[in-house]
Amino acid sequence: MTATKTGLHALQYKTIDGLQIRYATNDKTDGDPILMLSPLPESILAFLPIWDTISELGPVVAVDLPPFGRSEVNKDARTPEAVGEFVLRIMDAFGIKTPHVIAPDIGTPACLFASAKHPGVFKSLVIGSGATDHTDILGALDAIVNAPSLEPFKNLTGEEFVRDAVGGMKNYKLPEDVLQDYIASYAGDKFWDAMTFVRDYPNALPRLAKLLPTITVPCQVTVGKHDPFVPVSNAEGLKRGLPKCKLDVIDCGHFVWEDEPQKYAQLAREFIQGGYARL
Repeated sequence: MTATKTGLHALQYKTIDGLQIRYATNDKTDGDPILMLSPLPESILAFLPIWDTISELGPVVAVDLPPFGRSEVNKDARTPEAVGEFVLRIMDAFGIKTPHVIAPDIGTPACLFASAKHPGVFKSLVIGSGATDHTDILGALDAIVNAPSLEPFKNLTGEEFVRDAVGGMKNYKLPEDVLQDYIASYAGDKFWDAMTFVRDYPNALPRLAKLLPTITVPCQVTVGKHDPFVPVSNAEGLKRGLPKCKLDVIDCGHFVWEDEPQKYAQLAREFIQGGYARL
């Protein structure tokens, strides 16, 4: 992507609830607003491969959702339900009303909680690759989420976690500056703040499962067929629970938005441009 005056090469910060929150915008003023929320263990730079396509659709604000990316975090914004509430404060801070939200990975449970507690707050959700059943996860995510304690991981660093997670991409060559941004996003205590979020899954996700039938926002769930962390069966359970849900499985791993960006962006574009209204 060519560097532009606005967009993911012009990163900025806004103070929200006393926290420095990193964001980027495009230069459009017409069309429905779109909010993009960063995945774990990445940042909003994960959206570089799909930025141009999504930017064509309307005004975009991409945000490093605390406790992830380069945004600050406090102890009250480190669980799926609390982060879902923070999404609403982000919307208030930017004056965003009823956006389409692209929130893969950890944004999935957070935005579903927000949708359940605040019906009508979103026009649509593009989600997926995020666990909604903590008993149906794999690999390192399962080991960390469901371990009796984090003692076995006390020497694990954010850099090791990031490099191991993104190392499985097959089609996307991660630019070095983007990789370094991801690593910086989870340096020191930021890594453990992120782990606090996923460690809350055994508490939060069973409650979320009971709320799914009440969530009426249209959802596009896009996942990778070979995801080593969140299997397709997790997304299939989500589809069964949500009243308005479309599921697409792409032939790739976890990071669909980077490894198969054209397919991911096409599905998101079609959904935002009217597919959501047909559910």
